[in-house]
Amino acid sequence: MTGYTAKQIAEILQQDDPKMNLRTVRYYTQIGMVPALELLGNKRVYTNRHLHFFRAIVTLTRTGESLASIQEKLMSLMPEDIEKIGRQLYLYDSNRVLEHETLAINEDVAITLSPRVSAELKQKVIESVSQLLKEDTN
Repeated sequence: MTGYTAKQIAEILQQDDPKMNLRTVRYYTQIGMVPALELLGNKRVYTNRHLHFFRAIVTLTRTGESLASIQEKLMSLMPEDIEKIGRQLYLYDSNRVLEHETLAINEDVAITLSPRVSAELKQKVIESVSQLLKEDTN
C-alpha cells in the first residue's frame, strides 16, 4: 500500500486541477468527502483509494453538482465506479469543452468530436452510431 501525505496528494491533484490545493484536500477530508485515512505503520495516510475519491470529486464538481450531492453519490458507489468517474476527468477540461463539439445522439449516447473532424466525417459518425443504436434495440 502506497501512503501519501496531504501535501503529496495535493501536488498530485494539482496536475489534474490547479485549484486543488492542500487546504482543499484537508477541507474535503475534514467534512468526510473522502474515507477516513488509513493506518500505515503508526501514521495515518492517504492511499490510492483516496486519490480516486478526490479525482471523482473534481470530475463531479465540473459537472455542476454540489458537494453535498457528490458526497451522497460517492458513499453509495463501489470503489471501481468511483475510480471510473475519476478517469473521466479529462472530459471536463474547460479547453476541451470549448473547442470540441458534443452531440447528443439520444438520451443515453453522446459523442464529442474535435473541430478537426470534417463535416463529412462528422455526418458519417452520427449515421453510424445512430444505425448501431437502432440495431441494438431490434
